[in-house]
This record gives sequence, structure tokens and C-alpha cells, in this order.
Amino acid sequence: MTPTLVRQHLPHAGAAPRVDLRARARDWSEIQERMLVPLYEAVYERLDVGPTTRLLGLGCGSGLALLMAAARGAAVTGVDASPERMTLARERLLPEAGATRARAGNRLVDGSPRDTAEPGAPAYTLVTAFEPIGCLAGDSEGLGGLLAEATPLAGRGAAVVLAGWGPPERCATTSVLRVATKLAEPLRSTGSWRPALRDDLEDVAQRAGLRPDGSGRVACPFGYADVDSAVRGLKSTGLFDAAITATDQVQVDKELTEALHPHQRPDGTVWMPNVFRYLIARIP
Repeated sequence: MTPTLVRQHLPHAGAAPRVDLRARARDWSEIQERMLVPLYEAVYERLDVGPTTRLLGLGCGSGLALLMAAARGAAVTGVDASPERMTLARERLLPEAGATRARAGNRLVDGSPRDTAEPGAPAYTLVTAFEPIGCLAGDSEGLGGLLAEATPLAGRGAAVVLAGWGPPERCATTSVLRVATKLAEPLRSTGSWRPALRDDLEDVAQRAGLRPDGSGRVACPFGYADVDSAVRGLKSTGLFDAAITATDQVQVDKELTEALHPHQRPDGTVWMPNVFRYLIARIP
């Protein structure tokens, strides 16, 4: 951990289930997106993101990671495949949408990374793909296509950050995500969840022609007010889309609720420690 983790975003393979996309985007923004804040902070601190940074965020979701970079003084541009999430990102980042902490240089672009190109604009110094890969069949190929469009817009030596789930044994949410695999079995290899592999990020970087330049692991626990919030937040990632397509919303909700019980505390909250990986690569 589409994300559309934690798609929120990169396109998924397979038929799309019938869901309320606006409600899902709101659940991502209000419940799930904040789970990755420690990842964003670790990367920005390590790369010293600040006023000299021109950041392009791929699969920017509802814009929290961009907002954090902008707060450090960076000029940020974001793209995402979800119009619903982009609407929420605009509310956070663009002055014309009424965002209270917006900066004039913030940009959000519907479409693909190549649509962010501006004649005469400086090259991007940082490209981020915080949508965790390595958990859906085919998600790395989707990211590879985005990188092929984005890297020509960045300068030589610019950093490209890829993110993914850590080792399954270090992620308590793994046991819950296995529900997605079980229910989506009839649609095997069409966007169902799979355990992350050790070299997922390195393989993507290699295929994109990038030079690895460091990596790290970050604790990103998933904490929810109650089981209902956990179910909504987890489904907002897109990791259960194939399961919903293969069965239905009711069945997925039921099995998710059961899988979450071992992680529920006496006060009703849900807590699942996880570890996420990031890879820093450079454009040669």
C-alpha cells in the first residue's frame, strides 16, 4: 500500500465497480490520505524541500502532500486521474477556489504529466509518486507510463521519489488486504491486491532509466476512529475495487469488518502499524 493507497490516481486494470466517486474521494481526503503524512515528511526532510524546489506530484490525490510541500516554500504542480480528488485538491491549493493557505504558484492540471509543460518554465527539480505501488497487479506498469511523460520535464540530476508498501510481515494491514485477494479470485490479475515484493520500486526505476540514489523506510500506522471509518478509508484506496466487482459492496464491507476485529481496541478505535518504503532515484 491505487493506491487508487493508499488510486488515489494511477489507473487500475479491470472493470470499475459501481461506487459513489465523490463520496470515495471525500473518504480518501478526510480519512485515509493523512495515514501517509510520515512518508511525505520523511521524504521532504531528506531532500530539503523548500523555496528552490519545483515539484511535480504524480497521482497527487486530494493534494495533502502538495500542500505540505507548498508550506515549505516549494512551487508545486499536481496531476491526477480522478476528477473528484482533483476537485478537493483545488479547494486546498488554489486561491481562485478559495483555499486559505494557497500560494500563487500552485498548479493542478487535469490530464497527464505532459500537460503540465509550460513553454519557458524552469525544469522540475523533484518528481514524486507517493501512490504506493507493488500492491496491485499491473500498478507498476501504470506508473512507468507516467514517469515516461514526467521525467523529460525535469532537469538532469532531479530526484524522482517512488513509494511502496514495506515487507508484508511489517504491515499489520496485510491481513486485512488479503480479503481483497480472496474475494477477487475470479478476476485474478485484473487489479487485485498482492503482497509487496522487495524490489518493486527498484524494478520501476530501472525500467524508467533512473539511477537509484538512496531509500528509506517509514512507520505509517493506520489509525481510525471506529471500524466504519476504517472500512470507508480502506475502500477509498482502490485496493478493493476488484473485490467489489467480483462480489458486491455488501460482501466486501462484511468481510472487511470481520478482518478488522483483531485490530480494534477496547475503546472502539482501530490501529494497524505499517511500514512503507521510498526510493530516491535521479534522472541521468
